[in-house]
Amino acid sequence: MINARTIIAKLRQRQTPNREELAWFAQGLADGSVTDAQAGAFAMAVCLNGLGDVGRVALTIAMRDSGRVLDWADTGPVLDKHSTGGVGDCVSLILAPALAACGATVPMISGRGLGHTGGTLDKLEAIPGLSTQLDERRFRDVVAKAGCAIAGASAAIAPADKRLYAVRDVTSTVESLDLITASILSKKLAAGLDALVLDVKVGSGAFMKDTEAAQGLADALVKTANAAGCKTTALITDMNQPLAPSLGNAVEIADVMRVLTGQIKGPLVEISAALGGVLLVNGGLAKDVQEGADAIFAAISDGRAAERFGTMIAAMGGPLQFVENWARFLPEATVIREITSKGAGYVSAIDGEALGMAVVNLGGGRSVETDKINPAVGLSDVAPLGTKVARGQPLAVIHASRPSDADRAEAALRTALTISQSAPLVPDLIAERIG
Repeated sequence: MINARTIIAKLRQRQTPNREELAWFAQGLADGSVTDAQAGAFAMAVCLNGLGDVGRVALTIAMRDSGRVLDWADTGPVLDKHSTGGVGDCVSLILAPALAACGATVPMISGRGLGHTGGTLDKLEAIPGLSTQLDERRFRDVVAKAGCAIAGASAAIAPADKRLYAVRDVTSTVESLDLITASILSKKLAAGLDALVLDVKVGSGAFMKDTEAAQGLADALVKTANAAGCKTTALITDMNQPLAPSLGNAVEIADVMRVLTGQIKGPLVEISAALGGVLLVNGGLAKDVQEGADAIFAAISDGRAAERFGTMIAAMGGPLQFVENWARFLPEATVIREITSKGAGYVSAIDGEALGMAVVNLGGGRSVETDKINPAVGLSDVAPLGTKVARGQPLAVIHASRPSDADRAEAALRTALTISQSAPLVPDLIAERIG
């Protein structure tokens, strides 16, 4: 007879539970028949001894199937993207409507920020009236109208993951490659995807600081998702500087709108086209990656992506004319301070994590899950790597609630940005493709 004790004992003895045992355990997490103590012991055993490729796939599928798995009959290919997290990373908000404009169905289940990286849902909720907590009926309605929806996972999506994630957080087992993989993919695959692209970040602003760790995670995610029946590719991308000029919620939405309305290009467009090009090939909507990337770029350039974004915003409760009047709707901070360089030289290094934590300390992110967010605060116009600056030239703009908050953010920003006499070697945005 299958039970939690025998499964945990197997793991302790470095044996991998079979598919039926892992399915039983995932269902027990979802329905509460597995206790917190048993969940913690399971997480620790997996963290210490691992599951191997076969066990990782089995756990991912079991956690996916612990709740509702969506089905999208009679639609275009169902495509999605996941990022492992970075600073100034608002690519999802550009890519989802661009994919929809190219004929894809994009039911994007996203998360909130925790630690130094921002959350897609928090950014969207800087838009007045918009709700990211949608039941399945409304989620489907938004997708039907806009071709895309970006929302939080409902209680019915991968409930085993929600339970296990909370246990991992308090048992110091968050770093397990097997548990990270199962957690990310169980929610994504529950959306009923045909293809997925993974943006695995590496660098000072990412969770993974070295390339070897990023490659290991990308490889595990790609192998597991493909084995679970979802055509998946990963790009390892640079996060040694923010992707957007801004870090924060409303300020990043402003950058998204500048991209979608043709006012700025740069890394946000480049990485959106690269990720989208892979997805359109895997979804059968482009014959090769270049054709797919060109299609994404065209959807952004000609305004079709902006139109889809506006339809999605309105369907999720936001303003009807948001695309046309976005600057009027976004909240503004009470203290806006430009920070200038104290010397001449080049921006030669950026501590992305330090910048992200500066935003958290302004009130724009969370140290713990229950923290409330101020959507107006953050940093904007951050000088990118390699910028040549003269004394007195702007390095960034701080958006704060109080002068004392701006003072602390300025100190953090000056420490995070290194000015040197030599121009740095700026890393390529896309380092490697896996899968």
